[in-house]
Amino acid sequence: MKFISWNVNGIRACLTKGFMDFFDREDADIFCLQETKVQAGQVELDLKGYYQYWNYAEKKGYSGTAIFTKKEPLSVSYGLGIEEHDKEGRVITLEFEDFYFITVYTPNSKTELERLDYRMIWEDEFRKYMQNLEKNKPVVVCGDLNVAHKEIDLKNPKTNRNNAGFTDQERNKFTELMNSGFIDTFRYFYPDQEGIYSWWSYRFKAREKNAGWRIDYFLTSGSMKERLVSAKIHTDILGSDHCPVELVIK
Repeated sequence: MKFISWNVNGIRACLTKGFMDFFDREDADIFCLQETKVQAGQVELDLKGYYQYWNYAEKKGYSGTAIFTKKEPLSVSYGLGIEEHDKEGRVITLEFEDFYFITVYTPNSKTELERLDYRMIWEDEFRKYMQNLEKNKPVVVCGDLNVAHKEIDLKNPKTNRNNAGFTDQERNKFTELMNSGFIDTFRYFYPDQEGIYSWWSYRFKAREKNAGWRIDYFLTSGSMKERLVSAKIHTDILGSDHCPVELVIK
């Protein structure tokens, strides 16, 4: 099974920049979006052979997630079931026979770290949510987690220390998640690979210089280790300030 996740930074803009070409070519079993930036009825995607699930933010032109899947899930849920976290369309969970599949767009701590305290609360609640699901069956999580875990995961770790996405607090929460039994699938296959990123600022010709961050992930429960086949970051795909990430499992 092939899974793809992409922070499209506005699906309507991305559609004008080759989104459907990539979507059709990859023919994924499950394809996820983050930061769709649309409300219900603002975009119609004709995706033959796919079930579509969208979670919209209350605020217009902000956040939002979507999942397109060839196989109909047993059940679908939106958000974490906690009102203060569920207004921004950040989480969709599909239940299949042998695993749960989650796409997530983790809140950004913002410049000046004005949202870092909220982010810490979110991290704990999201981890609990994943662990509760895991009691029933394994979990696959994908999306923009808005954190570069280790220095190897961004081009300029020294100058970005304590900037949003590379604070000690955010990195420690990611470590806590890994320590609770989840696998960062890209690092599972490529533990020492440098210079592969999934997000580049639009400023300072960052993508041209490959001055990026790896903040888009596929994570799985440790019990799925034997099913992992490959992981990939599609650094050549344009259309957003993020590029798509991929996981293949048996």
